[in-house]
Amino acid sequence: MRRGAAAPLLGLALLAAAAVLLSYGHGLTWFQDSWEFLMNRRGLSADALLQPHNEHIVLIPVLITQLSLRLFGMDSMLPEQVVLTALLLGTAALVFVYVRRRVGPWPALMAALLLAFLGPAWQDLLWPFQVGFVGSALTGVAMLLALESEDRRWNAGACVLLALSIGFSSLGLSFAVAAAVDVLLRRRDLGWRRAYVVVAPLALYGLWYLGWGHEAENHLSAHNVLVSPRYVVEGLSAAVGSLLALATIFGEAVGRSHWGYVVLAVLVGLAIYARVRGRRFSSRLWPVLAAGASFWFLAGFNAIPGREAWSSRYLYVGALFVLLIGAELLKGVRFSRWALLAGGAVTLVVVGFNLVPLREGRDFFKEQTVLTRADLGAIEIAAGSVEPGFRLPPEIAGTSFLNEIEAGEYLSAVREYGSPAYTPAEIADAPEAGRKQADLVLANALPVSIEAGAPAVAAAGGRCAAVPGGAGPGTPPVRLRPGVTTVELPPGGPGTIRLRRFAVAEYPLVSEGVAGGSTTRLSVPRDRSPRPWLLLVEAAQGATICR
Repeated sequence: MRRGAAAPLLGLALLAAAAVLLSYGHGLTWFQDSWEFLMNRRGLSADALLQPHNEHIVLIPVLITQLSLRLFGMDSMLPEQVVLTALLLGTAALVFVYVRRRVGPWPALMAALLLAFLGPAWQDLLWPFQVGFVGSALTGVAMLLALESEDRRWNAGACVLLALSIGFSSLGLSFAVAAAVDVLLRRRDLGWRRAYVVVAPLALYGLWYLGWGHEAENHLSAHNVLVSPRYVVEGLSAAVGSLLALATIFGEAVGRSHWGYVVLAVLVGLAIYARVRGRRFSSRLWPVLAAGASFWFLAGFNAIPGREAWSSRYLYVGALFVLLIGAELLKGVRFSRWALLAGGAVTLVVVGFNLVPLREGRDFFKEQTVLTRADLGAIEIAAGSVEPGFRLPPEIAGTSFLNEIEAGEYLSAVREYGSPAYTPAEIADAPEAGRKQADLVLANALPVSIEAGAPAVAAAGGRCAAVPGGAGPGTPPVRLRPGVTTVELPPGGPGTIRLRRFAVAEYPLVSEGVAGGSTTRLSVPRDRSPRPWLLLVEAAQGATICR
């Protein structure tokens, strides 16, 4: 097999990966933690840049978001998706270089392909917020490559790269561990003059921690420390399983696969066998092994529900460390032509299978995009009357991922950077789930007032219409205009009042058990959409509706 053909094939593979990732990300909008940056970090103050997020330093991701907002606005997250994709492709290319130096170009191509199409890590591949983890990974691998040179300029470059890795996220600390082990192991040949590579970035991190980082909430506990070895094994198993297409998606989560444990046990057994047979491992194994161990141990120390070792956002980094460790264990091994052909075939099959969880992750983000754009479109429709502190809890929004949004801050951001929300016309054409949630958000944001059980009153100067008894879902609804509408139920059994506006398949607002012989007062504020609310009254004795 021609050695020189691997690099051009890598270029084609990365172009294909870029096409897949950008096409899968097309039309998606901001998700979960991204809103914290968009809502609360729109300034250039030290606090906006340096406040921790989930214990992480996020200096560079915040700067990327701020630059994107100022250049492109908030209408689309495509610019940040392009940045994320570029970082992912760069990391895959660096892994190719790293593995090629140890086992040759064709295994390096396989490793880069597995990482670039790592479908189980769909959160890292499709969610621009993950530029933190991916940026730390890219600059961390670049730092490891720079440390291989004995040239002082490369050492200075490694110092800068490590500082950048820490600036992307606290994952950079794991690469600092790798650099520290490398400096320690090579001290006899190169002395301690390289210690600044680690000391300078950690000193900057220490200053950040003293100023801002110590305020971050953490979940370190004795229990987490005691069970952290199990977390490490689970993380290793999940990473190996994801590289071999043994993971599936269940909602937002990645399903656990016990096959990862089996494969991991086999690999560990082979490594032990090789050592017993007298094979000496590369000295560069220990820095990457220490980095991977520190990553899983630190994650285990802070584990809480939602941060399981098999979580999608941890699989990319875990798989990266598995590939680097594997390259060191196999350093110097030369594979036969048939072994390379078999490995290439398996790699292509795995990549094909891993597109399935990537597509499933895309589908999850598409569902969240519909709800997000519909909910935010409803807030914009209600902008004239919504309270600034109005929020979107799950029972209203239909999703638990919009809790960072406050109506006042959101509308301020829209005025400054544009809107990612559906227009009223787009809400009307959206999937039913989005239309239903838009009605619920509107009813609470305007708000629509339903005062049931008031004494019956005569309509003065209003227009009234009689609703026949037994009206059901097939009965044409009454169109409501902004203002006050009364629904009078004659004496008799209880009735039900239903409201909808954008929804078609159902009436999201339901008031049941309205007493007979009472009047219900509906107050509908005027807003930015001419679309009417539709009212349906169900009562055996009929009703009178007055506007």
